[in-house]
Amino acid sequence: MDPWSNMCGIFFAIVFLGAIGLAVFLNFVPVHLYITAWAAGVDVGLSHLVGMRFRNVPPDKIIFPLIMASQAGIYMPIRELEDHFLAGGRVNNVVSAVIAANKAGIPLTLDKARTIDLAGRDVLEAVKMSVNPKVIKTAFIEAVAQDGIQLKATCRITVRANIEKLIGGAGEETVLARVGEGIVTAIGSSHSHKDVLANPEIISEAVQSKGLDAGTAYEILSIDIADVDVGRNIGAQLSLDRANADKQIAQAKAEQRRAMAVARSQEMKALVVQARAKQVEAEAEVPKALADALNTGKFSVMEYYEMQNMIADTKMRETIAGLSQGKQSSV
Repeated sequence: MDPWSNMCGIFFAIVFLGAIGLAVFLNFVPVHLYITAWAAGVDVGLSHLVGMRFRNVPPDKIIFPLIMASQAGIYMPIRELEDHFLAGGRVNNVVSAVIAANKAGIPLTLDKARTIDLAGRDVLEAVKMSVNPKVIKTAFIEAVAQDGIQLKATCRITVRANIEKLIGGAGEETVLARVGEGIVTAIGSSHSHKDVLANPEIISEAVQSKGLDAGTAYEILSIDIADVDVGRNIGAQLSLDRANADKQIAQAKAEQRRAMAVARSQEMKALVVQARAKQVEAEAEVPKALADALNTGKFSVMEYYEMQNMIADTKMRETIAGLSQGKQSSV
């Protein structure tokens, strides 16, 4: 084989292997990031960038936020940003929040921002809300005034994030629940629903004076009533329901008394039938007693006829007395 061909083959092999080695080197050693950081005035060594690879930290996730902070004139230790990334934090979000807070004059340190981020709060959104307050609108809240008329009110709550209370402070749900409770109390303490319709601000004033933002991550700036609608007449409905209930109770008691009267009537009828049976039984014994008295001589035939005449005379007198009473009543 020609020596020149051998030299060419060796040369191309060396170039090929060198290209592969250079690609592997550039892929493992972020030279472009080093140059970018150096151009932005960020002091970071190439060895430190290589160490990030071994610590399983993507260098671009740290260098670009670091450049952003450096351009804003804020010093941030690169080690703290790495630690925050390894702890599961959002480095870019934290750095952006610190820069925004610094520009807005809000006291927020890197440590505080890292703590808030690791607690699960969106620290950048909180800073933005501190600068530009957020408006929360409630759903329709139903309450009843003292005159029994139901009102449905909705309001707009303007809140600002409280950076100092982001950790451990309650969220929007708590604010909405407290405001809803305050609205129900304010309407319920009104003597007439007309007072609320004429002056809706009495609701917002009563609610805002309660300090409902205590223990929350927000500061309530204002509570504005957006709409108040008239609902049902709850008082009249309750009175009607109470009247129906009293009516049903009275009907049940009347039915009970009727049933007792019917039972008493049946009992009296049974007693009458029993008395008549005893009377018939006693009357059946009379002829036997008379016959026995006649046979034994205790009662004579003449005495029997006298007794019959006396009974007939008594019946005649009773008949005459009944006829005379009838004539008098007709007159």
